[in-house]
Amino acid sequence: MGFFDPYKGFGVTFSTMFKKPTTEQYPEQKKETAPRFHGRHQLNRHPDGLEKCVGCELCAWACPADAIYVEGADNTETERYSPGERYGRVYQINYLRCILCGLCIEACPTRALTMSNDYELADDSRRDLIFTKEQLLAPLGDGMQAPPHPMRLGDSETDYYVRDPDAPLPWQVTDEQRAAAGAASDRAASDRAASDPGASDPGASDPGASDRAADVIDRRAAGEHSRADEVPAHGAGSERPR
Repeated sequence: MGFFDPYKGFGVTFSTMFKKPTTEQYPEQKKETAPRFHGRHQLNRHPDGLEKCVGCELCAWACPADAIYVEGADNTETERYSPGERYGRVYQINYLRCILCGLCIEACPTRALTMSNDYELADDSRRDLIFTKEQLLAPLGDGMQAPPHPMRLGDSETDYYVRDPDAPLPWQVTDEQRAAAGAASDRAASDRAASDPGASDPGASDPGASDRAADVIDRRAAGEHSRADEVPAHGAGSERPR
């Protein structure tokens, strides 16, 4: 250590003595957080009120602090909480252990779990810092119905994930709009048929299609069927190379 090193250290101390201190008037004046601040978790809902959580437990597996506990259960036709086969029956986050790292939301496949900007999590009770599913669930919004109830956005869970998020919800579409959309679809089909007469008859443009279909049926009966017989390379339903 050099002779002037201690004086350099004291110089930093003395330079801060003459600066005006910064005092946060908390909690009267709360400072805004960054938009992507990692705060209290939230379990999100679909637009009809069903829960996005499918009880897969991937968030619990991804948590490095073992702060998340999930128990999944099966949906039934009379008691449905999510569009999938399963839902999170029990969901708990222990904020005595949670380090707010965000790995759990990265692991969630349905974006059911996100993090809010709420950072006021201090408490004097250990029990109260274990948040349950009821505390984490997002509140019901406009048009939402508290589960359990049947699916309202489609006939299958696929309709919940492929729908356009900017499109109006089924109960927001009026009868006039539905009739106009049907008429437009009929006109488009008529235009396609007029421009390509063979489009309505798949066999007209491909005379050998029926023979190949019969060959597929024969191979299936003989136990030699494969999915490649039905789906052409890079066709509808096939996997494109990436």
